Amino acid sequence: MFGMGIGEIFLIIIIAILFLGPDKLPSTMVDIAKFFRQVKGTVSSAKATLEEEMKFSEMKESALNYKKELIDASSELERLTNVTEIGTELNVLKNDINLDIPPPAPAAPKEAEVITFTPKPKPVETKKEENV
Repeated sequence: MFGMGIGEIFLIIIIAILFLGPDKLPSTMVDIAKFFRQVKGTVSSAKATLEEEMKFSEMKESALNYKKELIDASSELERLTNVTEIGTELNVLKNDINLDIPPPAPAAPKEAEVITFTPKPKPVETKKEENV
């Protein structure tokens, strides 16, 4: 306890008996125990409050990060749905496309396609003369 050995504790008890006397020693020990209990309760209460404050701080930080993400997404959505800006970008793209592609060649006139079939000549059959 507090880095003290048995010998040191006995020395403190002997000095306490000499100064306080055997009549007041028990009530003083009870008062000292109550004091340490109060100190322990106060320290644990302060520790709990500090931990709660830390959690609150973390929650506040995450809420601020979430708010920043929402603002960024909102501005991006506003930029994407800005009709005048989209029209301007489309006109720029249209002009770029028209400058890059040469004008198409005139199309050939469409004429009806005529398909003709010529019959194949039939092979002439030659009979072999049979010798009887």
